[in-house]
Amino acid sequence: MTETPREERVLDAVNSLVDSLLVDFDVVDLLTELTERCGHLLDVAAAGFLLADPLGQLHLLAATTSKARDLELFQLQADEGPCVDCYTTGAPVSVAQLDADAQARWPRFVPEAVADGFAAVHAVPMRAAGIVLGALGLFGTSPGELAHADLLLAQTLAHIACVTILQGQAPTPTTVLPQLRAALASRTVVEQAKGLLREVLDVSVEEAFVTLRAYSHANGRHLTELARQLMNDRYSRPTLIAEITQFAQRPVH
Repeated sequence: MTETPREERVLDAVNSLVDSLLVDFDVVDLLTELTERCGHLLDVAAAGFLLADPLGQLHLLAATTSKARDLELFQLQADEGPCVDCYTTGAPVSVAQLDADAQARWPRFVPEAVADGFAAVHAVPMRAAGIVLGALGLFGTSPGELAHADLLLAQTLAHIACVTILQGQAPTPTTVLPQLRAALASRTVVEQAKGLLREVLDVSVEEAFVTLRAYSHANGRHLTELARQLMNDRYSRPTLIAEITQFAQRPVH
C-alpha cells in the first residue's frame, strides 16, 4: 500500500481542524486532537499544550502520552524547561540534544526528560495579537533539530489552538481572560471525570480518558459537557456510569 504523501496528510489535518472550528466543538477535545496531530505529522514522539491562566500561571491542557503529560507537569513544578522559557520569552525554543549544555540551562528538567526517554525538546508559543497564551511542547526520542517545515507546521497548529480557545473573538485582554478561564475550567472538570472513571472502571487515567472521549464521540456529546454531567449531576450519574461501563466493555472491531 502506498503511503499518503506528507504534504497531503498535513493539508488534510489542517482542513479537518479548521472544519471543526466552523461547527459546534469542544475546546478540550479539539486541543487533544491537535496534540495527536503533532505526534503524527511532526518528527516528534509526543506533544503537549500548556495554557496560562489570567495570573500568568501555566497549566496542562492536553498531552499525547502519559510521559509527555508527566514531563509537562514536571516543568510546571520545577519552573524550568522549554515550554516555560517559550512562554516567558514569547519565542520558539529548540534544543536538539539534551546534553550537558542543556542540563546547565535546565538542571532539574533535563535529567527528568532523559529518564523518560526523550533526547530533544522544542516549544512554540501560543500567541495572539502580541498576547502569549501558552506554549506547545514537542518531545523527540532521538537527538536532532526540528526541521524548518516542522517548525512552521507546529506554529500553525499553535495558531489553530489559539483560535480554538478564543473561539473567534478578537484577542484583547478583555476577551482573552474569560476564554482562558473557560478553557482551564473545562480541562479541570475533564480531569475530575477521568479520575472518577479510573476508579469505577479500574483502568489507568489514560484509558479512562480514551473511554470518556470515545463515548462522547459515539453519542454526539461535548466532552466537557459529558464530564460536567458526570461530576455535577448526582441523579443521572449512576445511569451514565453504567452506560459508559457497558460502552467500555464492548469488543473493539
